[in-house]
Amino acid sequence: MKISMRGLLGAVLAVAGVAACAPTQNTAGVAVREIPQGERGPVAGVGIEGSDIMAMTDRMMRNMLQSPVLAGAGVPPQVIVDGEYFVNESAQRINKNTIADRLRVNLNRTANGRMIFVARHNAAMVEQERTLKRDGKVDVGTTGLTRAAAGADYRLSGRISSVDAVNVGSGMTQRYNQIIFEMVDLERGTIVWSNIYEFTRAAADDVVYR
Repeated sequence: MKISMRGLLGAVLAVAGVAACAPTQNTAGVAVREIPQGERGPVAGVGIEGSDIMAMTDRMMRNMLQSPVLAGAGVPPQVIVDGEYFVNESAQRINKNTIADRLRVNLNRTANGRMIFVARHNAAMVEQERTLKRDGKVDVGTTGLTRAAAGADYRLSGRISSVDAVNVGSGMTQRYNQIIFEMVDLERGTIVWSNIYEFTRAAADDVVYR
């Protein structure tokens, strides 16, 4: 039986129309899962995870509150806890502020006046409001004026570093992670408190940290 070119073209268009109307099927995904606080999730590698940030900041907080210099002084010291002088020299990309911010917030919640926290990361905001008050554009609020913004006695510094080893035959990656925390006397330049958080992990298939 001979089929004309016009008939063949019509049949092709008809099949294409049916295919276009057919429902598409998406590849099944993975359902959202709540990860309990402090627990490693299913996507984990050899680097610093969220659970590590929780564990290390909790440990540093408890240790700092046991320091007689930081939490046992007769006059509560004024401290800066931020990520400005927290250096990342490791093989992993990481937002240093996630570490410094969690440490500061938990310290502030727990210190109960034993330390005074200077918001140096908000210095521009403070300076703007001080200028508005002194120019008479706004009133002085309820706490009055001070001669200058608060200075600090001590400030957080630290370093994140790592050492990697890779087995090219098996693809296994091993990483030693080291996070150093130090509180520095801003007049004398001495270290009044320090601590370390370290761990080693190995995996055949590492994840990408963002």
